Amino acid sequence: MRAYAGKAQEYADAAASELESERYFAATSLAIHAAINAADAVCGARLGKRAAGEDHDQVLTLLKQAGPDGAAVEKDLRRLLPLKTKAEYEPDDIAAGVATKAVERSQRCVAVAQAVARTSK
Repeated sequence: MRAYAGKAQEYADAAASELESERYFAATSLAIHAAINAADAVCGARLGKRAAGEDHDQVLTLLKQAGPDGAAVEKDLRRLLPLKTKAEYEPDDIAAGVATKAVERSQRCVAVAQAVARTSK
């Protein structure tokens, strides 16, 4: 599951860079992918499985079963997932504040995943 935590960190770093460059679509999209990978890392470490498929709501259910770490990631991921379609498929602008919050939420998810990865086999 360290691989997912590593991917999550890479996405989060890229999201922060895009935010700094005022590319809010990219920042938001990358933040969402960071949080999804963080969720996979936590679920894998705590439950021995991760959500598969296109329905990201599955991962929210798994995270609720993954103890306090899962609950922490679930809280932020639940706020990020509704932005996925907007960031990736719709032409409407994403405000700087929305992108900033998305990056902050993803960074919290990644911090949890990194902590879990450090303490897991």
